[in-house]
Amino acid sequence: MLTVGLTGPSGAGKGVVASLFARYGVPSIDTDAVYHDLLVPPSACLDELVARFGESVLTADGRLDRKALAAVVFASGHENDLLDLNRITHRHVLDEARRQLTAYKAQGKAAVLVDAPQLYESGFDTECDYVVAVLAPRDVRLSRIVARDELDEARAAARMDAQKDDDFFRQHADVILMNDGEIHALDVQIQAMLRCWEVLS
Repeated sequence: MLTVGLTGPSGAGKGVVASLFARYGVPSIDTDAVYHDLLVPPSACLDELVARFGESVLTADGRLDRKALAAVVFASGHENDLLDLNRITHRHVLDEARRQLTAYKAQGKAAVLVDAPQLYESGFDTECDYVVAVLAPRDVRLSRIVARDELDEARAAARMDAQKDDDFFRQHADVILMNDGEIHALDVQIQAMLRCWEVLS
């Protein structure tokens, strides 16, 4: 079974790409969704975050208060806080992703996508047979982020500027998919890729 990492900057449209892969029997593991599920109490991941950052990161009903956690991590100015946050969350998320990959392999899947915005940061790219990066023109990404997250353009642009640029993905990914909104063209690229990998005949 092929393990395919799917990554790219915010607003590039990884979800659309994952849905197109699904048309051809290639399921995806959404690491953002995995992370959210892992934080539902009782949660070993949540317990570890509380042990590291304190109970102030919890809501009154014992769930993670993401804004409070961000305030603790980013307001401190200590690089170790962010490193520890990523170390804890990446480990739990990747353990669950590996568990799901094992289950898909048992089902006889030919390939599985691991949709991971933090693919390189987590180090999981080294466990992938291929890495596919989804890119899109800056103005397209900006409009998608504004519409999706209800941000103004300045805040959306600041979010984009804080992420890795397109050149990073071009240098590190095995395949680049351009997603400017032309779904048919994107679908053709994906079909060609799957035939090259012998997932499609």
